[in-house]
Amino acid sequence: SALNESALDTPSQALANATREVVRVCETVEIMLKRIIELYESADGDKIKALAALDDRVDKKHAAIKLYLAKVTKNPLSEDEALRCQELIGACVKLEQVGDIIVRNMLVHVRKKLERGLEFTPEGWRELSAFHASVLANARLAFNVLVSRDPEAARQLVLEKDRLRDREKETSASHFVRLRDGTAKSVETSSIHLDTIRDLKQINSLLASMAYPVLEERGLLGGSRLKAS
Repeated sequence: SALNESALDTPSQALANATREVVRVCETVEIMLKRIIELYESADGDKIKALAALDDRVDKKHAAIKLYLAKVTKNPLSEDEALRCQELIGACVKLEQVGDIIVRNMLVHVRKKLERGLEFTPEGWRELSAFHASVLANARLAFNVLVSRDPEAARQLVLEKDRLRDREKETSASHFVRLRDGTAKSVETSSIHLDTIRDLKQINSLLASMAYPVLEERGLLGGSRLKAS
């Protein structure tokens, strides 16, 4: 672990340590995001257990980071250090929530699909895969923003959130067309398809919100909306 107790008296070093540990949580969450979509295609009990174990790792790291940062705040901090501390705690909470959505929601859909022997239509699977790929790309952008604090990357992340919302509407509309046409596979997998899109959208919103502290600091957010640059 990067959470070296001897650095606690030097807040700048302690915050650098905490950042490194949060990056490791980001890496674990990225692995979880990659693996969950693979399980929609091919799942078994061992793969499902392995993914759930990664979520346990995220929970443990989150608890350790939160405790470490609580100790950091016992020392006098500059305004920037105090803000960074809050930002890291906020990022950790969001990463844990992403892990929970993957394990408590999406893994349930995987089990349901496996137990009932369901298959998506080729069109439905293409839509889900493309939607997931966008969320994964945004996750990588969010993790980059957390470390680099680059305002342009942060702005891009929030813009991508709006684009994904539009794509969700398009995906749902085309899914309902298949339902209306009575495509058997679409009817069977309808709830899994729509619930998965909803879960991925929620994950994306959590990740996009990691950009807000960077944008707020520079006066680029009005409420939850981007101000024109």
